[in-house]
Amino acid sequence: MVNLKHKFLRIFFATDVHGSTIVFKKFLNAGITYAADVLVLGGDVTGKLIVPIVKGESGVYNADFMEQNWMVKSEELDTFRLRVENSGSYPYITTKQEWDVKGRPPEYDKLYEQLAEGRIREWILLAEAKFKGNVGSIYLTGGNDDPAWFKSILSKNEWIRDIDEELVELPADYQMVSMGYGNRTPWKTPREMDENQLTAKINDMVAKCSAPMDKCIFNFHIPPYNSGLDTCPKVDGSFNPPKYVFESGQPVMIGAGSTAVRKAIEEYQPVLGLHGHVHEQRGAVKIGKTLCINPGSEYGEGVLRGVILNLDLKEKGVLSHQFTGG
Repeated sequence: MVNLKHKFLRIFFATDVHGSTIVFKKFLNAGITYAADVLVLGGDVTGKLIVPIVKGESGVYNADFMEQNWMVKSEELDTFRLRVENSGSYPYITTKQEWDVKGRPPEYDKLYEQLAEGRIREWILLAEAKFKGNVGSIYLTGGNDDPAWFKSILSKNEWIRDIDEELVELPADYQMVSMGYGNRTPWKTPREMDENQLTAKINDMVAKCSAPMDKCIFNFHIPPYNSGLDTCPKVDGSFNPPKYVFESGQPVMIGAGSTAVRKAIEEYQPVLGLHGHVHEQRGAVKIGKTLCINPGSEYGEGVLRGVILNLDLKEKGVLSHQFTGG
């Protein structure tokens, strides 16, 4: 049981860290800095790709990173590796001969899983060191970008709890249901499904809630459709990789959120919706009585975007929210 630090329940929420160690460290620090009672990290958690750092014959390493070619000397290697890690990618020291093999499926997929699992295990140790004797679990859910094996990494630790498709009892009789799955995208990410399947999952989770909806939180990675929290450039999925769509030299903007999530919020009216997925749409909107939040993400720049939420202990719902960044 969490001992509340205030005369209200304080939640700190962030999402879409995409493998960035520096952003994850800032998330842990934010829990202490803002005296949060509960920390919630939404998906996507794992990084997107491996950055091979190839050793040349002269002892200088070569890497393609952030659309630039880097020539890295041996004495600069540790600094460069940290830069890649903090961007969310997985640095991998290799040779041309080795990468000719490991850079292709299925070897690439095996290596990616190994590196991603290693980083999550490092993060678990960071959480234990930071919070041992201080607070309990950090609540986390994967996102549409996180592979299916992601859940198994977190199954045997007491510091970071995977709550995807679970109901969590929070202090002051609040309950939270979480879902990391997403609707279909042109990117064909690992955990996508049709809207009717999302609706079924949501209804199954809501059926577990015993609290009234003004005490329930929907922690759904995908924002509600056409809410303003989901506006992003339109993408043409007929290309590989997909291409952005332009008209008159300007990107075409669309709502990329979930109709199932929107329908559920309109129907059930929970006290709060916590969302992510669309990095550039940091904001808060009301859908009926429900306050929906997307704190945004700038993980690639090493910036943590988050939000502090203060909830009434009795019946007034969300007392206040404040976006944070740094």
